[in-house]
Formats: sequence, C-alpha cells, structure tokens
Amino acid sequence: MRNTKQNPMISKIAVFLLLALAMTFTVFASEGDAGEVSNMYATFWSLVPPLVAIILALITKEVYSSLFVGIVVGALFHSNFSLKQAYLTVFTNETDGGLLAKLADSWNVGILIFLVVLGIMVSLMNKAGGSAAYGAWARERIKTRKGALLSTFMLGVLVFVDDYFNCLTVGSVMRPVTDSHKVSRAKLAYIIDATAAPICIIAPISSWAAAVAGVVEGVNGLDLFIRAIPYNFYALLTIVAMITLTVTNFDFGPMRLHEKNAQENDDLYTTDSRPYADVEEGAVTGNGKVIDLILPVIVLIVCCVTGMIYTGGFFAGESFVNAFANCDASVGLLLGSTAALLITFFLYIPRRVLSFSEFMACLPDGFKAMVPAILILSFAWTLSGITGLLGAKEFVAGLLANNVGMLQILLPVIVFAIAVFLAFATGTSWGTFGILLPIVVPILDPSSELLIITVAATLAGAVCGDHCSPISDTTIMASTGAQCDHINHVSTQLPYALTVAVVSALNYILAAVIQNWMINLPIAIVSMIATILIIRNIYESKAKKA
Repeated sequence: MRNTKQNPMISKIAVFLLLALAMTFTVFASEGDAGEVSNMYATFWSLVPPLVAIILALITKEVYSSLFVGIVVGALFHSNFSLKQAYLTVFTNETDGGLLAKLADSWNVGILIFLVVLGIMVSLMNKAGGSAAYGAWARERIKTRKGALLSTFMLGVLVFVDDYFNCLTVGSVMRPVTDSHKVSRAKLAYIIDATAAPICIIAPISSWAAAVAGVVEGVNGLDLFIRAIPYNFYALLTIVAMITLTVTNFDFGPMRLHEKNAQENDDLYTTDSRPYADVEEGAVTGNGKVIDLILPVIVLIVCCVTGMIYTGGFFAGESFVNAFANCDASVGLLLGSTAALLITFFLYIPRRVLSFSEFMACLPDGFKAMVPAILILSFAWTLSGITGLLGAKEFVAGLLANNVGMLQILLPVIVFAIAVFLAFATGTSWGTFGILLPIVVPILDPSSELLIITVAATLAGAVCGDHCSPISDTTIMASTGAQCDHINHVSTQLPYALTVAVVSALNYILAAVIQNWMINLPIAIVSMIATILIIRNIYESKAKKA
C-alpha cells in the first residue's frame, strides 16, 4: 500500500527557508563580530540545532530542508542572532564549522571521493551484468526470504573493515537477491546498518578499532578495545536481535508495514519516497558473469585494507596491528578504491565485457547515484561542525565530569545514556567516544573491571546513538547501499534500536554488579531473545483479538 498523502509541513518548511534566505541576503545591518563567543556556548542550547533537524526530519519526512533548518538555527545561535554573521558562518570558511570549511576538509573530501568511486564500481558491475549474473546465481541457491536475509547478514559480518565500505558493498551485492525474495528496502537497509557499525565496533582489525585506540592515552588502547568487546552489549545484542527477528520471521513497528507491503503487494518501497527507483528501472543486463561481480568486490576489499595499512606505515616497518591503529581511513579507502577501479578497467576492457565508451559512461552514472548521499553528508557534516562551534562537546563533558562522584554502580549506564544522546544529537559515534573516552578512562582504576565495562558502555552508546540518528553518516550510507528512502530507513529502524538500547542499559546496571563477562554476556543474550519473543507474543495476541 503506497502512501499518496502530501504532508503540508513540507510546504511550510519550504516557505520558511525562502524567507530565511531572503532575510539573510537583505538584512546585513545587524553586525556581528566573527571572534565573539556565542552566548549559548557550552550550554544545553548547543544541542538544540541538531535536535531541531532530527525532529523536523521525523515530522516532515524530508531530510534536506530539515538539515538546512538545523544549520540555520545553529548559525544564528553561534552568531548571537546576527544575520550577516550567521550567513558567513554557514557559507564561508570564516569558521571551521561551515559548509565551505567542511567541504575543504581533506578527510571529508576523501570520503566523498571514495563514495563516488564506489558508486562508479557499482554502476560498472551493473552495466557489465555482474550484479544480474550474481542475482541469478544466488536465486538458484537461496530459496527463501530467510536465507536471503541471513546471507545478507553473513556478508555484512565478512566485510568488517570499515562501515562505509560495508554499507555500500553489501547493499550492491545483495540487493538483487533480497529484491527477488520480496524483502522491503527498509528491511535491507536495517540489516546493512546493523552489520556495519555494530560489527566494526567489535572487530579488532577495523577502522573503528584504530579510532578508539587513537583517542585513549596512558593505556594500551587496542588492548582496552579488545577487552571491552564482551561488554559491548548494544553491538552484540543488535546482532542477536537481528538473527532472532529473521529466524522467527517477525517484525514490529513501522517495519512490519513495509515487510507486509513488500510481500503482499510486491512493493519494496511502500511510500512515494523512492529516490533510487529510476536507477533500478534503468539497469542494464550485460553479458557479464558472476566473476565480474565477485572479483571486483574481492579486489576492492584487498585494496582498501592495503591502502589503510599503507597509511599506517605497514610498508615502512610497522606491525599490521599498529598500522591499522595509526591508519588514515579516509586516505586509505580512497587509495584502495581508486586502485580497485583501475584493476576493474583491466578486468573488463580486454575481455570485452564492456566497451571503452560504456566504461567511461559509468563514471557520471556512478556519480549521479551518489548525489543524494553526498548532499545529505555535506549538510550533516556542516550541522555537526556548527554544533561543535556552539560547544556541545564541552557541555556534555562538563556534565559527565561533574557527576563522576555518583554511585559507581550506575556509572556505566549513565555513560551509556550520555553517549547515546550525544551521538544521536551530533550524528557521529567517532566524535562521541572521542569526547567521552578521555574523560572516562582517567577517573577509574586502570586495573579494574569497571573501567572495561564503562569503556564498553561508551562505545556501545556511541554506536546506539549513531544508529538512531537520521543525521548519522553511517545511517545515510545504509540508506544509500539499500537504495532506500532515508527517512523510511530511520523510522523503521528506530523501534528496533531503542528496544536493544533499553535491554543494553539494564544489562549495564547488572554488569556493574557482577563484573564478569562470562556471566553477564549470556544473561544479556537471553534477555534480548526473551524481549523479542515477548513483543512477538503481544503482537500475536492483538492479532487474535482483532
């Protein structure tokens, strides 16, 4: 069943944007000092702009204008409501939080180019017929929806190196298979997202492990990361919940509607918002074989891993683990993806899988496919940057530092809740644990189990908030990989993520008491499975009464 109703809020937001832009251009009489500190710096108001963007996105179901309104609100707060200075904050590099500054940042540019190259790779594999050949091959062997879902999950587990790479690779490979078994795009996006950050945050060899190790001082960051894995309840229970939902063939919340609509009406999108539908309709079935999909993906994985350890100094004598810990993921992924693109050229052209002109035509096609993700990411980075200018991290850091004297038994769950909120509001898990870990680690005994539990709670909360947030880059990538409307993905995933978050929070209280992962982890797993089964029984009881 498709939703044909138009939301009047969208037109109201559009009018607001036009008025805001007109005022910004014409009212330059209000002068502001670029160096003046905002009156709202490091206060609760610093978190209001991202909250405005998130609430608007959930109400209007339109992400671009919602992000832009959040950016405008943040710029006005930062400039003490000087329209001229707010305009300069957003559109120039006077500060390091504006749109121009974010698009000039080498890390961000590297990620954008990596996105474009991956889009080109996907376009090439589709044009060559590799995706179609793999889809036909997989359909012969994967006979059920359950098998398609579990296969997608397993591929997500295998591609654990980086969450961006995970989202786009798993999506492009498994989309034809899940489509053939009438799996909604929202469900595919959920599986991709649930096997991206949650897998990376428990994989010792990943860009995430490197990032965590890099922000912890005074202790062995990688050792701390590994010891925290059994207590990373949100990541582990997300995987448990996904498997349980798949095995029991059960869905709840908005996801239930999407899955029912996909199976009964053969509509994978459910709503009128389907930004990638034209891509599917324009897909070309070439004369490629399964190897024309599998080999480029393997080459991409090998090249990206090689690129990451290269930037970490592996070929200059560093160990593999240290190279990963010190790598520049943005540059490494860029180097690896461009190398894989070059190798793909020599794989396709000499074998005449594609002509030279067909190969070149995929370059702009791949770029166009990534435009929605690039636009959302650019706005999300800008909003995050302006939130940083308002001192959001200082506000949260002070809030946590002032409450470390509370009962230590509650410290892990308090840190988990703060990390969830900060990551949700800012859309960045890396930024969240980058803020909180340097505060958490020094206040606890380095040899205590409570330190390990609290560090795990920090990482789990960061991933949870990132998982829930519509302005998270990983969430955006999952929508892109599944070719699903972004707001549909966020709204269907949110009930699942919140359910896992509540179970995780309760288990952090228990973990602070028991402090033994061999006892706590089985309890957490059983409680997660039991929660899913209880929700299922509630839905079945309501269905019988109806």
